Amino acid sequence: MTIPTAFAPKPRAYRLFSYVGTLPFFLVHLACFAAIWTGVSWWSVIMCFSLYYIRMFGVTAGYHRYFAHRSYKASRVVQFCIALLAQSSAQKGALWWAAHHRHHHKASDTPEDRHAPKYGFLNSHFGWILNPDNDETAYELIPDLAKFPELRFLNEYHLLPPFALGALSYFFGMWMGNAWEGLVVGFFWSTVLCWHGTFTINSLTHLWGKRVYPTTDDSRNSFILAMITCGEGWHNNHHYYQTSCRQGFRWWQIDLSYYGLTALSWLGLVSKLKQPPQAILDLGLRPLDDSAGAGSTVTATVAATDAAMEAEQAATSELTLAK
Repeated sequence: MTIPTAFAPKPRAYRLFSYVGTLPFFLVHLACFAAIWTGVSWWSVIMCFSLYYIRMFGVTAGYHRYFAHRSYKASRVVQFCIALLAQSSAQKGALWWAAHHRHHHKASDTPEDRHAPKYGFLNSHFGWILNPDNDETAYELIPDLAKFPELRFLNEYHLLPPFALGALSYFFGMWMGNAWEGLVVGFFWSTVLCWHGTFTINSLTHLWGKRVYPTTDDSRNSFILAMITCGEGWHNNHHYYQTSCRQGFRWWQIDLSYYGLTALSWLGLVSKLKQPPQAILDLGLRPLDDSAGAGSTVTATVAATDAAMEAEQAATSELTLAK
């Protein structure tokens, strides 16, 4: 597999500078302890969990299902708003996120995978995002997205949305009577929770849970992680049929992001939510024979979904969005 040039090892001087740049990640964690002095009230806890799930929706429905997999359609204005919401989670730019995720699916759980837990749990959970070798955006993997200058701007200045949200949290706290509590509990707590909630999909869902589909990787389904991540815990489903907007394939597989996107489709803000074919759903009801690893059925399915996504990315006329 050809590794994108953006992922090439960086020079020593660059790496040292970049590691210094990871300090804010750890400082935000430390800032959460400031709640000892600011206090914790009912309103800041509600604010924390509200911002957590709102931004988790931005991560799952935005970064993942829209930008990485193009599993539904949106106008150019809505696309920009989705990017703003996703980036308010402080997980870098939408283009950076999508490029890395597309590479992950092509190299899942192989040595080329940037966050395969079999090669180190802590690296798969958060170490990879701090690694200077992963700093750059592999634009060659996202030609369908890189053509939008507004998305490239947001990708370059990816800290603008979280800084703006932090400021709004401070002023909301001021309105509630404690500005610092709004910032610390409302913003910092929810940011750290959203980070680690998202990171569990890279780490835990490749180690813990149930396999339903015989994928070529170690992906698993987890009800608990699906609740934490608005439906991303149905990870084995997703890895078997990546282009589906709905990741909870069964009625009891709760998928909050899909429900939210369905509601947005009723309002006309998004459209063409892709569904798993009936043949894929039926296959998930059969007993899993995972002993052969990458069998012919798996290889054919993975090749078909990869080809479908690449064909859609190449069809620029299909991807021209409404102004």
